[in-house]
Amino acid sequence: MNKFSFTILPGIEQEELLWLQELTKHYPPEKLEQFIALYQLKRRDPEAVLICSLFGLVAIAGIQRFLLNQIAMGILYLFTLGFCFVGSIVDAINYRKLAWEFNKRASVEAASLLGSR
Repeated sequence: MNKFSFTILPGIEQEELLWLQELTKHYPPEKLEQFIALYQLKRRDPEAVLICSLFGLVAIAGIQRFLLNQIAMGILYLFTLGFCFVGSIVDAINYRKLAWEFNKRASVEAASLLGSR
């Protein structure tokens, strides 16, 4: 696999691509393939976070927080209608940042599972 193998991930942005390339720069091709498979399972697409945030404005608030494994915040959003919709609006605006923070943690976790970092 080459350095462009991360481009198969949906919605990947330049910052995430550079982070993943730096994280895996010393991986042999077999380990890189394992990392990509593992990371792809853990990763959240930024557009999915946006859709869940927008869904919270019209139906059930907090789904985006459950998607990002922030269970306590998801429950809080659920019972407060997304902090009276303000939290859901803020999440809809900051969806890329929320997804990037989750994906960064997921990449480090995937790398540690493969025995690096």
